[in-house]
Amino acid sequence: MTEEHDQADCSPEGHGIDHPRPPAEALAKAAELFAAMGDPGRLDVLVCLFHAEHCVSDLAAELDQGLSTISQRLKILRHQRLVSRRRDGKHIYYALADAHIRELVASALEHVSETEGNP
Repeated sequence: MTEEHDQADCSPEGHGIDHPRPPAEALAKAAELFAAMGDPGRLDVLVCLFHAEHCVSDLAAELDQGLSTISQRLKILRHQRLVSRRRDGKHIYYALADAHIRELVASALEHVSETEGNP
């Protein structure tokens, strides 16, 4: 078989690949979500929220960062619907938005721990 012949026969139908592709808008939104999670500082905030909700001052203390830095990170995470918030008196508490976000964070951390040292 020649290389030309192999390429000519290489089509999704030829390999039994038949699955729907998401719309371009869904791909763009998913990419934005991953970009928001892709910053180490924002990911650290998500990790802090993994087990319990926190207010901004608790996050700032736990991460040893300024309130404005934490607030900016939360703003981006909220915009991408990665975190939710609730008000209790004067305090606003932040939490992971839902189980999907919890799974994404857990899977990412599990993946890197399994693949460390492996090419």
